[in-house]
Amino acid sequence: MSSAPLMSGQTPLAVRMRPVSLDEVAGQRHLLRSGSPIVALADPAATAPGAVSIILWGPPGTGKTTLAQAIARSSGRRFVELSAITAGVKDVREVMQEAITQRDLYGQSTILFLDEIHRFTKAQQDALLPGVENGWVILIAATTENPSFSVISPLLSRSLLLTLQPLTDDDIGVLIDRAVTDPRGLGGAVTVSAEARAALIRLASGDARRALTGLEAAAAVAQSAEGHDGGAQETDEDDEDDGVPVVTADHVAQAVDRALLRYDRQGDEHYDVISAFIKSIRGSDPDAALHYLARMVEAGEDPRFIARRLVISAAEDIGLADPHALVIANAAADAVAFIGMPEGRIPLAEATVYLATTAKSNAAYLGIDAAIADVRAGGFGRVPVHLRDAHYPGAKRLGHGRGYRYPHDSDVGVLPQQYLPDELDGRRYYNPKPLGAERDVAARLERIRRILGDR
Repeated sequence: MSSAPLMSGQTPLAVRMRPVSLDEVAGQRHLLRSGSPIVALADPAATAPGAVSIILWGPPGTGKTTLAQAIARSSGRRFVELSAITAGVKDVREVMQEAITQRDLYGQSTILFLDEIHRFTKAQQDALLPGVENGWVILIAATTENPSFSVISPLLSRSLLLTLQPLTDDDIGVLIDRAVTDPRGLGGAVTVSAEARAALIRLASGDARRALTGLEAAAAVAQSAEGHDGGAQETDEDDEDDGVPVVTADHVAQAVDRALLRYDRQGDEHYDVISAFIKSIRGSDPDAALHYLARMVEAGEDPRFIARRLVISAAEDIGLADPHALVIANAAADAVAFIGMPEGRIPLAEATVYLATTAKSNAAYLGIDAAIADVRAGGFGRVPVHLRDAHYPGAKRLGHGRGYRYPHDSDVGVLPQQYLPDELDGRRYYNPKPLGAERDVAARLERIRRILGDR
């Protein structure tokens, strides 16, 4: 006998299965040890004002919202949720005022959960400071971007930064098994084959929401197929209950229109894949570079981000060994902005192959870093007098510009004189390599340095 079909139009499975306590949270054991800030915040006995605010940083689907809601439920605190996508300063101020009222009238503290705080402008984040600093609210902010770059320093200094890790395959497996049997979830309306379970874990890429969304879609496909087959569908499992549809790997494949790559635009894979992409270009392997480019394109990576990395690669790894590389990378960036995707993949691929196959030199990159290191170490000295600006009133009385030699007065366009400060005279930052077009630069620079007195 076939089971009843799954309800349509109900709350998504990922929302229904959201843990109601910290005990149900999968993964993040490093944040849930006894005495940890999150556990302490969730303790109903620890309701005194002044509890520390926290910022949760991690990839999507790792439990940021789940942790915030579980803390609020466990602690008995009032819970208010805002999304930085839709909320503004007015909304923040209203929450702060209501939190003060609740505290003063009823002695109840408020948790303000702000999702995607990195989308708040500096001014909007500034509006949070009084509430956090005065303890009007306990802020739990969630972000998928590095808070060091996306959250203002005053807010960071008043909060604990906690990093969430992608869920392990075992964690995802626990969530799938729980969702299949839990009355809040599928309630035993289907069973899941081992192959389907493995496929859902693989496609989840450490994202709980993605795993449960895939499970829900695959379960719907399995029930639909069961209905069409009149309950006569055979399975490759021998431990399923009679009459209960079995979710197979084929159902998962039908439910998911394309493989969800192990790539997350905000997670570790984002950085790992772009790192491999750049290193493949640097290593002159166009095939590997195109592979990583394809992974980013298929995962929906922002093409502007890819284009920016190509421009950086052209300047950092190729430099003057091929001056055209930077022009081509910039042209690809302009083309992507002009035509968009999916056609933008073509100029990105063209630039990728060009950069991977051309001559390489990091001499200019090494040169600027060496110069910056000297400056940071205090090695900058005074600008030589003959190079100082002599155009403002009184400059000539100070001797500015005296003795300066105009290079265009020379037939070769170079005249011997000192350009670096005395403290750095003779210091060399740029050392061209005998590679590509930089080979010609090296020969020309050698002649120039001889004229300058080998300074």
